[in-house]
Amino acid sequence: MSVTSVLTKERSNKKDIKIENTKRDISNFVESASKVIAPLWPISTFAARHPWMGLEKQTFDQVADRLKNTRDVDIYPSASMILSAKNKGEINEAFVKQGLQRWLDLNLQTFNIPRDVAERFCHAALKLEPIPSNLLSSVELKKKVEELREQNLDSINHSSMQPISSQIENQDGERLINILDYHVIKWCKLYLDDSQAGWEMPHREDGFYRSWHRLVCYDPALSKSQRESLKKWPEEADSALKKALKALDIPDTEIQSYLEVHLLSLPGWAGMMLWRSNQSSEENALITEYLAVRISLEWALIHPYLPFRNKRLEKREATHSLLAALIHWASLSLKEWTQLSKTKQHEYLLFAARFDEKLCRKLWLEAWEQTHAEQLRQKIISKQSRNSDKDTTLAQFVFCIDVRSEPFRRQLEKEGPFETIGMAGFFGIPIATNELGSAHSHPSLPIMNKPLHKIMESTEENELISFQQRKQAVHSLSYTFKTMKQNLLANLLLPELSGPWLSLQMVARSFVPKSADRLIHNLRKNWLRKPKTNLVLHHVHQTEEGIPIGFSESDKVNYARQALKMMGITDNFSPLVVICGHGSQSINNPYASSLDCGACGGASGGFNARVLATLCNLVEVREELALEGIAIPDDTVFVAAEHNTTVDELHWIYIPEELSDSAHAAFQRIEAILPRVSHQANAERLAKLPHFQSKQSKPKSEAYQLAEDWSVIRPEWGLAGNAAFIIGQRTLTEGSDLEGRVFLHNYNWQKDRNGELLDTIISGPGTVAQWINLEYYASTVAPHYYGSGNKATQTVTAGIGVMQGNASDLLTGLPWQSVMQSDNEAYHSPLRLLIVIQAPKEYVERLLKNNAAFQQKVKNGWLRLASVSPEGHWENW
Repeated sequence: MSVTSVLTKERSNKKDIKIENTKRDISNFVESASKVIAPLWPISTFAARHPWMGLEKQTFDQVADRLKNTRDVDIYPSASMILSAKNKGEINEAFVKQGLQRWLDLNLQTFNIPRDVAERFCHAALKLEPIPSNLLSSVELKKKVEELREQNLDSINHSSMQPISSQIENQDGERLINILDYHVIKWCKLYLDDSQAGWEMPHREDGFYRSWHRLVCYDPALSKSQRESLKKWPEEADSALKKALKALDIPDTEIQSYLEVHLLSLPGWAGMMLWRSNQSSEENALITEYLAVRISLEWALIHPYLPFRNKRLEKREATHSLLAALIHWASLSLKEWTQLSKTKQHEYLLFAARFDEKLCRKLWLEAWEQTHAEQLRQKIISKQSRNSDKDTTLAQFVFCIDVRSEPFRRQLEKEGPFETIGMAGFFGIPIATNELGSAHSHPSLPIMNKPLHKIMESTEENELISFQQRKQAVHSLSYTFKTMKQNLLANLLLPELSGPWLSLQMVARSFVPKSADRLIHNLRKNWLRKPKTNLVLHHVHQTEEGIPIGFSESDKVNYARQALKMMGITDNFSPLVVICGHGSQSINNPYASSLDCGACGGASGGFNARVLATLCNLVEVREELALEGIAIPDDTVFVAAEHNTTVDELHWIYIPEELSDSAHAAFQRIEAILPRVSHQANAERLAKLPHFQSKQSKPKSEAYQLAEDWSVIRPEWGLAGNAAFIIGQRTLTEGSDLEGRVFLHNYNWQKDRNGELLDTIISGPGTVAQWINLEYYASTVAPHYYGSGNKATQTVTAGIGVMQGNASDLLTGLPWQSVMQSDNEAYHSPLRLLIVIQAPKEYVERLLKNNAAFQQKVKNGWLRLASVSPEGHWENW
């Protein structure tokens, strides 16, 4: 080999290494930056998402400061929410005063200010009242502010990184970042569309960046020079992102911050890209591609304005407002202010800037949370709970921990010797469900986990063929309608063909929604005629989507054992054990899946309930469990049902052909009392809906009216109001009206000597409950950023989510109707989740020691923790 060849090869190897290092550096920056956003699931499987899940290493307060400085997003409740809660008696002001004294004890020594002056200022500021306008407009005040500026004592500075495009306006006065967002939204919609568009994005199979790069040179919304410059851009996303950052002169030390602010600009579309990148190895670099597209477009838009000095935005506190606050809240006169030394004046300004409105609202929030905890403590500690006599219990009902189950459980327990039990609604069965005739499966477990098995429905071959033919006919009709609608010529004929039927349907659903929906439902049901099905539970030697179909023999026993232990019923079985999943029903509702089971990834939990009940009835499973000391009596039968939360009804979905005499008697008793349970639960739930003033004694009819009327924007409250998660025996809460605000999970510490069950509950159901809680919290305190606005004006886009208008961010949270009582009053109380554990103190200490993630959440303020000792003593941690 010649010397030239050797040198050429060495240069080539060094070049390859350099490229690989560049990719690795960019990849590391992107991975770290992406923690500021959360993955966003498609709305068809809407599941609660914790918007700050990647930021829990920071305190809640630090994240609040960060979002306020970078996006002007406030994640503490507004003053109006706080004052409304105070007026309704939800906040004990004594807790506010205690919180203030603790803050002063910790912080006042850093300021050279008399305590009485500081306290006077703080107490006045905590009233959350606006500063009088006559003081703000005072000529004397303005003079004092000018004097401070001359003395260079006029500002308290905060800095935050901002996109360069946010600092430049075009000739029409429009900020370039708004134009950039418009372009990014357009390309994201094209790439992510899965169902709505008639034409797919060309070259979509090549990935987001490459398909964009091949098409952007034809984009008429860009100028010719912009298209030409992007046409010469690198073909690989990593190289393009690196080049764009260099062209924008972003220092290496600030690359991560710069990527973060761009991800926070459109957290919905970026979140969807992040979710997709976690679903498939083929798209694992999608978030890098998204940033490459976005920042490359930014460079093209601002190129005519370069060179431009990008700077951190210096955010100067309004000295005018700070001085006005000092004068008003500290009861200082302008004369007294003038007599203070320059050093003293600066100290006062620093103190006013530190004890700002955000800190006031933080203290009010903490007092609100303390008040709620105290009220909950009094409910469950001060009462004498009745002791359930398990020997005479007719039936045991296992419900999801969902807060909507609590009122139904309470009404059920009033009607007889029934025991209700709480457990996460997927019942510990990590499956993807595949219903009869469906080509697709749905993960039916918490969204942070992956299914380990696929469970299918089966039936006789002749029945299956007939059912598939009928289903295909319905699908073909729907497909033909969609195809004609999107065809240039056929859509001219479509109104003539479909108009009469669709007009009749519209009139019927508008004026007689209940009858119309029943008619349509019955027509569909009678046409499809789904046959009786069985579950494919036995493992077959094939896999689909990388997971096995069915369970092995050991799997069946393991899942049944684990579920029974999580429920806390390894002995004292009733003749009938009812596994209750839950779901909902509503019409014309993009957020329908948000009302289903959060523990089942936005699906109903009935399928999981049927699987578990079937497993527990298998002879071979019972025999293996008996060898381990879990002896299920021969006359005990497991059945499955589904709790429809919109109409508060229980529907049977699996009943074995043969029931024992005692199980049959229990079943008959349940059938007799269910109408009363449903009536009472509906009456309680409907009374909480706004503007519900029905005098009728038919809450069931009213509930169905709300569920089947396509103009109703609030068929139920969902999980609004959730505030606590109690882990303990039902006797702790039985008989207490928890107002449908508490997740309830059964737990008996005496059967958990090593703490494994408690750790599993905290890591699984506890995490689901926390995500749900923070989804509702964020959608309430920052609806413009983390919510999704008015449901009536939303646009379903690309089959994956909703927007406001045709060029907004992909909205990530809940609509106003899910959290707001009215335009001006919140229904959901934005409180961070309180977890209450019924166990000895040493159990909680062990949990915190062994579960670092949970300890971090408690320490950094992402949730609250309390425990109840076996003696009934409540302790806040």
